[in-house]
Amino acid sequence: MVWLLLLPFRLLFGIVFGLLALPFVLLFLPFVLLILLPFAILRFTLRIVVGLVVLPILAVVALIALLVGGIAVAAAVLVPLIPVLILACCVWAVWWLTRGSTGLIRT
Repeated sequence: MVWLLLLPFRLLFGIVFGLLALPFVLLFLPFVLLILLPFAILRFTLRIVVGLVVLPILAVVALIALLVGGIAVAAAVLVPLIPVLILACCVWAVWWLTRGSTGLIRT
């Protein structure tokens, strides 16, 4: 809670020293840009190149992950239904074996 009491003083000193430093910052800004601008351009270029190389790989990995996830969801839904399918096949087999004559001539 002390920082709330000191906040007005911090703001005041920040504004005063910021205004005092402004002429020096404006004076040295071209030199700093002359030194740092090539590195900034290099960093931007490397980010673009890495993005162009990595993004297709990430897209393929994401597609494979979605495919595997879809298979997993389908398996999670269908595997519990296997006993019902087996029971239905047994009922159909019993019905097929015990059905009566349909009146058709079998040879």
